[in-house]
Amino acid sequence: AECGGFLKTRPDLDIPDIQLHFCMAMVEDHGRKPRWGTGFSCHVCLLRPASRGSVWLNSADPLAAPAIDPNFFGEDSDVETMVAGFKMTKRLLDAPALRALQQKDMFTADVRTDDDIRGILRARSDTVYHPVGTCKMGTNDPLAVVDPTLRVHGIEGLRVVDASIMPTLIGGNTNAPTIMIGEKAADMIRAEMRAG
Repeated sequence: AECGGFLKTRPDLDIPDIQLHFCMAMVEDHGRKPRWGTGFSCHVCLLRPASRGSVWLNSADPLAAPAIDPNFFGEDSDVETMVAGFKMTKRLLDAPALRALQQKDMFTADVRTDDDIRGILRARSDTVYHPVGTCKMGTNDPLAVVDPTLRVHGIEGLRVVDASIMPTLIGGNTNAPTIMIGEKAADMIRAEMRAG
């Protein structure tokens, strides 16, 4: 994405609740469905979804893919925030400078009402590469996977050092915080090696 922005869908919010990713290309299905010709895309991202998905094992086979249910829009508040985000993005794209560059709306030309917006959101929403929170941290919690030093409970010599240990999704990209988690883990491991 060549540019983006963080926006509030309501003036009473303390911090932004959506993020825009503007691409100088027609991007569909994360680029797996190429579109020929020129164009641009603007994607709306819900920063702090209330909906919670789940991941579970399909079988005892360690090579089998897990079952993943992102539960997009499990909470109505997420849908309504995205409806507001869609409308804001549409206003930006319809501004004269960008409107002059448009020849065809590939996906939302017939979207007019809030129900239309909800329908297109349910049909086309997907992830933005930032999954978190699948590896709970804790000490006296039977659901905790790792301890505060990121060691996996019950497995000697294994740690989880990535965004899965985050308790909730942060309000932006996960790259820098994940690097910080890695740096902190490296510091803890070095300290343990020096002490041992």
